[in-house]
Amino acid sequence: MDKLLRVDEAAELLSTTPRFVRRLIAERRIEFVKLGRLVRIRESALIAYVTAGTVAPMNAGDTRRSPGRAA
Repeated sequence: MDKLLRVDEAAELLSTTPRFVRRLIAERRIEFVKLGRLVRIRESALIAYVTAGTVAPMNAGDTRRSPGRAA
C-alpha cells in the first residue's frame, strides 16, 4: 500500500509550498484521497504527477529549420 502524505509532506517532496499543492487539489490536477475532512495524497499519485509533467530533452537531430526560413 502506498504511503499517504499530508499536504505539507507532499509540498516538501516537490520542493514547493503547501499552497501550491492545495491548488493542485482544488483544480483536480492531482489525485487525492478524502478521509472525512482530511486530504491525503498517495505517494504514487505524486510520482505520476511529476512523470506526466516531465519533458524529454531535445537531441541535436531533433531540430529542423522551417521550410520558409533562410539559413
